[in-house]
Amino acid sequence: DPHFTDLVRQAETAIESGIYPERIYQGSSGSYFVKNSNGKVIAVYKPKDEEPYGRLNPKWTKWLHKVCCPCCFGRSCLVPNQGYLSEAGASLVDQKLQLNVVPKTRVVKLASETFNYTRIDREKSRAKKLVSERFPKVGRHFHRIGLPPKVGSFQLFVEGFKDADYWLRRFEAEPLGETTSRQFQLQFERLVILDYIIRNTDRGNDNWLIKYDKPELDDQGDGEDWSLVKPPEVKVAAIDNGLAFPFKHPDSWRAYPYHWAWLPWAKVSFSQETRDLVLPLLSDMNFVQELCDDMYNLFQTDKGFDRHIFERQMSVMRGQILNLTQALRDGKSPVQLVQMPAVIVERPQITPGT
Repeated sequence: DPHFTDLVRQAETAIESGIYPERIYQGSSGSYFVKNSNGKVIAVYKPKDEEPYGRLNPKWTKWLHKVCCPCCFGRSCLVPNQGYLSEAGASLVDQKLQLNVVPKTRVVKLASETFNYTRIDREKSRAKKLVSERFPKVGRHFHRIGLPPKVGSFQLFVEGFKDADYWLRRFEAEPLGETTSRQFQLQFERLVILDYIIRNTDRGNDNWLIKYDKPELDDQGDGEDWSLVKPPEVKVAAIDNGLAFPFKHPDSWRAYPYHWAWLPWAKVSFSQETRDLVLPLLSDMNFVQELCDDMYNLFQTDKGFDRHIFERQMSVMRGQILNLTQALRDGKSPVQLVQMPAVIVERPQITPGT
């Protein structure tokens, strides 16, 4: 993807120029607004080792959680410290199904002074710089002089969006017009499909976004002839997908529900447009296997990759796809979908010689 690659280069150039990523102080992990050389935010970067349960998470609340309440630490259904892959995996599912609700996300390596490093890493970096400046010939033999790059998820920044909770309250007080309401319903259904397939365990109304461009009017006439210049438009962006792809379904005592299931749009049956978009793909077992293969190519890049655990993750995802396919065929609504019994579909084992 040339555009994505160019944005990563812009980020690297900005860092070299001293325009460093800025830590986002909301949330429970180390995440950063990445800027270009003009100081414009172009992406959100989440390093693997600064995730909620990463060893270098700069937010002390999770450390306190781990020390004071270890029995409730983490989510037992998720692979620890794999959030960056979950973010990229959600983007992969989004693109394969042409949902277009997840800002493009890839796994990228970046280094910055503003990231959270150990004291040893910072001291080594300073020492190498001093040696390189005083003894250039020696410095040329160093493999790397600066801070070590971190691996993490690089998600393109979307402009003009606000927390869904903000617009949902506004829509309740000021209902959308028929056309715009229909447009929002279709976008909402795509969010539902994404979350259900990846079994997102952390979807509230504060971590997905809505952009609503109100209609613009041209009042250049005689005061009576008002005409629309730009029709209203509403879009959804599914961010914060780092707590998905469990290797087992959540336990009943910690179910991690989808909070959109309580919204009025969840009571409406899936539209024909949505069914036409995804049902032909999800009904094709070759497509589902291709999706699993693509997920494997992504997840196996992690140093702690475990093939057995990955297969369990895919078994859950296949089960979600099976339920979703049946719900779409039966004309169910999102709320009826989440009420279906959870299933897993294991990959058939091929015995040699059969």
